[in-house]
Amino acid sequence: MKKSHIFIIVIIAVAVAIIVSSTNDASTYVTFTEAYQMASSGKSKSIHVVGDLKKDASGKVIGIEAGADKVSFSFVMVDEGGKEQKVYYNQPMPQDFIRSEKVVVIGGYKGEDFYAEKILLKCPSKYQEQTLNAGV
Repeated sequence: MKKSHIFIIVIIAVAVAIIVSSTNDASTYVTFTEAYQMASSGKSKSIHVVGDLKKDASGKVIGIEAGADKVSFSFVMVDEGGKEQKVYYNQPMPQDFIRSEKVVVIGGYKGEDFYAEKILLKCPSKYQEQTLNAGV
């Protein structure tokens, strides 16, 4: 075999290894119930849960509490299945957290509590198409 053939085979093997390892890290969005079951069965990887912040009848976000260290905070999130869960985050509140449309928490359960390692926000887009009144 030529050296170029061996080199190409090595490159292909490395590419396949990267693809296989990245698919193992891929995560799907689950509900808090599914996340709890996964944690109970010993899944130690980070779990992605998507949902909304809990709001009162007027649309105001409720359930946000500052941590004892005044840096961390906790909040109540409602997942897509309708389950409310208190989520603990050991970092400062992200900018525009309260205005976000959807929240994705990445973390896991420790006992009955969900601890987020990361928070991803889907904020209302300032680039959404606006309707213009004709004749104005």
